[in-house]
Amino acid sequence: MMLPDSPDTAAEPFLSPEEAISNLQGDDLGLRIYAAWWLGRFRVKRPEVVSGLIAALKDSDDRTPNGGYPLRRNAARSLGKLEDLQAVKPLIDSLSSTDFYVREAAAQSLEMLGSKDSMSPLLSLLRNEIASDYPAPEPPNLSQPYDAILEALGTLGATEAIDDIVPFLEHPVERIQFSAARALYQLASGPDAAQPYAERLIEALQNDSLQLRRVALADLGVIGYLPAAQPIANTLAENSLKLISLRGLVEGNLQEANLPTLDPDSVQVMELMDQLL
Repeated sequence: MMLPDSPDTAAEPFLSPEEAISNLQGDDLGLRIYAAWWLGRFRVKRPEVVSGLIAALKDSDDRTPNGGYPLRRNAARSLGKLEDLQAVKPLIDSLSSTDFYVREAAAQSLEMLGSKDSMSPLLSLLRNEIASDYPAPEPPNLSQPYDAILEALGTLGATEAIDDIVPFLEHPVERIQFSAARALYQLASGPDAAQPYAERLIEALQNDSLQLRRVALADLGVIGYLPAAQPIANTLAENSLKLISLRGLVEGNLQEANLPTLDPDSVQVMELMDQLL
């Protein structure tokens, strides 16, 4: 589960784009890994950046003792931020990586890119039909990055995946349950069918774990469920995360209504945001 980026006014691009591109293509592994992150962080949308990051997805120089590929991970994450569909096929290929975190980053970036071509490969990954012998190296040693896959399928509108997603509502890892509820809300056939999944996420705002409350805040912001506004504002979590979630409600409602001005529900959300500032 990716939490939204927080505004960071202190963040400064210490490199120029030209320096970062040069570092990505250089011999210093540490500089290459940093450049792969930096180019995505600052959205350097140049053809040579995309081609360099795609090439980095096959790099074999940066392997960790447990078999991970940090450069590939950063490249996969950054490609989703650059909005270039040339990355779709290489990212789909990365879903079969032996590195769990490369698979996770690839799924997240495919969600960002929004290509329907990725739905079938993502569903295969959900079913453990790809790279099932390479679980996460840390407990609970998941066989796949299920939360990232579920969220991608929901965003992409993969209604054919619904039957495969439903069992994840009972997954032993709670954040994966939340991802399943989020996806099923997005894939439901109408408001009445979707509501139970949104209500489940609202209940999660009372979870004993702060980290899980943060996850639920992010999920509710993504689905834009307006009745969640007051529960979001009341959640025991950082105001910055609550504001991001509430902003998601407003933005989602405006996209659905296509209105030039805020409706009363959105105005109420804005008032809650003002109270949190």
